[in-house]
Amino acid sequence: MTPEEVERILKSREDATEALFTLGERADEFESVKKALEEIGFDSMFDYVVEMNKLAIEYGMLPHTNMGILSLREMRKLKRFNASLGLMLETTAELKAHENSPGKNPLLRLKMIENAGKLKIPFTTGILIGIGECWKDRIESLRRIAELHTKYRHIQEVIIQGFSPKKNTPMENWKAPSDEEVFKVVRIARKILPSDISIQVPPNIHNPYRAVIYGANDLGGISSVTVDYINPEHHWPSEDEIRIQLRGIPVRRRLSIYPSFILKKWYSAEISHLISLYADEEGYEDDERLGA
Repeated sequence: MTPEEVERILKSREDATEALFTLGERADEFESVKKALEEIGFDSMFDYVVEMNKLAIEYGMLPHTNMGILSLREMRKLKRFNASLGLMLETTAELKAHENSPGKNPLLRLKMIENAGKLKIPFTTGILIGIGECWKDRIESLRRIAELHTKYRHIQEVIIQGFSPKKNTPMENWKAPSDEEVFKVVRIARKILPSDISIQVPPNIHNPYRAVIYGANDLGGISSVTVDYINPEHHWPSEDEIRIQLRGIPVRRRLSIYPSFILKKWYSAEISHLISLYADEEGYEDDERLGA
């Protein structure tokens, strides 16, 4: 997106508080992407994302960026302009599904998650179900995440998500895992992960009521402004639809930085005014300030 396109979306934010920046890893290695960046005045995708983060803050949004493997230096810079960062571990196993994706190397991903801990960055990670991994791989992935969090106390949520096949990709005919299989992983995750890590299940991919019954306590972000760019075939439910699906289970809005990290003040001076504006005394999103 050009800066003008990003700005148009930010202007149509309605009552949103998070701007999610998610994109292909090292996309500027491709000449077409590099040329497009040059045309709008940027030397790299990283520089572009930083400036778009700043633009989001100007419009009163808290950025959350997930752009693949980042260096310690890059993460340190992004920390200033993001409420939190993210990277899906997906799995600790070496799989055929990842053989043409160098950035999916589990050692590189675990290292980045650890670096986030060293920098005291509130972090989102997760595992992907149904890409060729076995049950042992799933348990090992959860254990490695738990170990890193026990050391640094920086992981705010772990996403448990089933793989969703995409047309015109090598895995377009791959069978997606059943909700039952995904929810079984949720139940195991709740036993393995420390209690201060939330378990998130995307409500546009899996049934939110059953996810909560099995142990999830977070339903991620939804949008009335944009599609789910990662899984565009799955439409976002509205907040009202989620509340109906939850059958009376109470739900509260949170920011892209979790309440515990707000209370610990794990955020930068650049976004502190937005934290003060949006968060209540418990660190959740303040409905009254947003006019809800």
